[in-house]
Amino acid sequence: MDAVRIDKFLWAIRVFKTRTEATEACKGSKITVNGADIKPSKEVKAGDLIEVRKGAVHYTFKVLAPLEKRLGAKDVGRFAENLTPESELAKLHAPVETFFVKRDRGTGRPTKKDRRQMDELYDSMTEWL
Repeated sequence: MDAVRIDKFLWAIRVFKTRTEATEACKGSKITVNGADIKPSKEVKAGDLIEVRKGAVHYTFKVLAPLEKRLGAKDVGRFAENLTPESELAKLHAPVETFFVKRDRGTGRPTKKDRRQMDELYDSMTEWL
């Protein structure tokens, strides 16, 4: 086997969970081979450089040997070399900022607990009438 489709290869080396995700990434211009945008049917061969943009991280892989079938994660190193710089991998561990505004009790919509208490009060009032 001299060459294999890029979507199959990226799925086989576990860059994407499904081939459909790999195909859509190719169509969305998130993958380049040797610096050129490609289609999912583009064939890659040994020595090609693949750049993949997933979120904020830009991964770089070098094809060592074409591969069509998905293998265990331990065997991926024989077919692709991960050349992603440490600065890109550090983006995976960056702290995620969350903006949570605390709501004071009694403001805004009632919570489930508040709603239950209101329903119990309403039910007890209707029993008296």
